[in-house]
Amino acid sequence: MNELYQCVNKFNETAGDEVKKIGVFCKPKAPSATGTLSKLVPWLRERDYQVFLDTATATLINETSSQEKGEISQQADLLIVLGGNGTLLSVARTAHPHDVPILAVNLGSLGFLAEISLDELYPTLENILAGKFEVENRMLLNACIWRNGSKVEDHNVLNDVVINKGVVARVINLQVLVNGQYMTSYRADGLIIATPTGSTAYSLSAGGPIIHPSMHTLVLSPICPFTLTNRSILIPDQSIIQVKLVTEYDDVRITLDGQEGYDMKAEDILEIQKTKTTLQLIRGPKKNYYQILREKLHWGTQNEEGIAKK
Repeated sequence: MNELYQCVNKFNETAGDEVKKIGVFCKPKAPSATGTLSKLVPWLRERDYQVFLDTATATLINETSSQEKGEISQQADLLIVLGGNGTLLSVARTAHPHDVPILAVNLGSLGFLAEISLDELYPTLENILAGKFEVENRMLLNACIWRNGSKVEDHNVLNDVVINKGVVARVINLQVLVNGQYMTSYRADGLIIATPTGSTAYSLSAGGPIIHPSMHTLVLSPICPFTLTNRSILIPDQSIIQVKLVTEYDDVRITLDGQEGYDMKAEDILEIQKTKTTLQLIRGPKKNYYQILREKLHWGTQNEEGIAKK
């Protein structure tokens, strides 16, 4: 069986009977947020599903009962995320340890990850609750910052870890080791370490390749490198990457999934490796990865039927 779908049968065996508790998260500022929630939550409750809402989501429809994201992820059998990539990335960091499938619904943004449209929401839900769906297992990374021999930060990400200079208009120096072996030193504005999922985010803008989510690899993409031969490089996902800041500037930041930031000081070491758990994303109906790329990146005008006829 294709490893991309290795968890499909595992969840589908009991999906119809075992989904009783559903967590719902919504992007508060999305134009259609309130209207979508006002219809979705009653729809689920009418079918005897217990619905959990986080505080921001509950406020949109004047619900008085709410819970923290972590608590919801721990209790729920299914998570529904309404919004875009940012909303999903926020939920992913608390959901992945609990092996709970996520249905990501796009509320109008670019959304490579949130591939389900509002028009597809209820037909997709009907299939999910009947046990008819496919799950993709998406790789996550663990990122630790070591300072003077002590671990000062420890976080997981779905997309990428970015080391970036601040307002100082000078390049920073980064020394990179892979599995303890010296790879190179970058003089650049920064460095991106991305998963296949994150390859269509910041790394793509920095000249990195698009990587199919089933591939077992990571990509390192320098940001505006001083040496033009410093290009993106793919390495096996079993690798342990260590990045040491050898610049003495104080204004260097590490950003996780574009949402959380931490200071990186001279001689700090950023250590990155794949997590043991994955994120379970429910696939959209009759969609494949290449179709999503065409839709999101507006590739070409030739449709599948036209190609098939040639």
